[in-house]
Amino acid sequence: MLAVRPHCNHTVLSAFLSACMNIAVASCLLSVTCANAQFEKTPWPASAKPLSGTFKDSSGQTLTAESLKGKKLVINFWATWCAPCKEELPTLQVFSDLQDPQKTVVLTINVKEPSSRALRFMQTNQISLPLIPDPQGEWAKQFDIKVFPTTLLVAPSGRIQWRIVGEVDWSSQTPQTWVDSLR
Repeated sequence: MLAVRPHCNHTVLSAFLSACMNIAVASCLLSVTCANAQFEKTPWPASAKPLSGTFKDSSGQTLTAESLKGKKLVINFWATWCAPCKEELPTLQVFSDLQDPQKTVVLTINVKEPSSRALRFMQTNQISLPLIPDPQGEWAKQFDIKVFPTTLLVAPSGRIQWRIVGEVDWSSQTPQTWVDSLR
């Protein structure tokens, strides 16, 4: 019987394994980058009516569309069962903290959940954004919100200009550019 001795060049094997590791790491980094950019920004129909109605937040404060005119609004629809929402909200808090409250207001609308659950989540995560409970989904229905998170960008005139469906990193420069462009 003839014994076959494997012929192994350690330098070639080492280079091959190193290349495989580099490809694997690059693939992981690329997938993480792509996962964070999964949103769709679309214009709101120009023929739509301006924002109207009264928002009542969880602390009992009432905000009317009329009282918010002259300010840029970021209205975020979310739920505690939505993992992308829970990732997005802390960045929305950072965004809000960097805004002039006389010019830009961020509102969060929690859809079809008890307000106590939403408040507990926000307190646990140190999110102090205004919380508007929408336990019956009336606001979500009015704005045809079917995917969470969804954010509406409203111009100072009260006209909704953009709908953003999906998770956004609000601490990045791009969302600030969107809000700055509201006219």
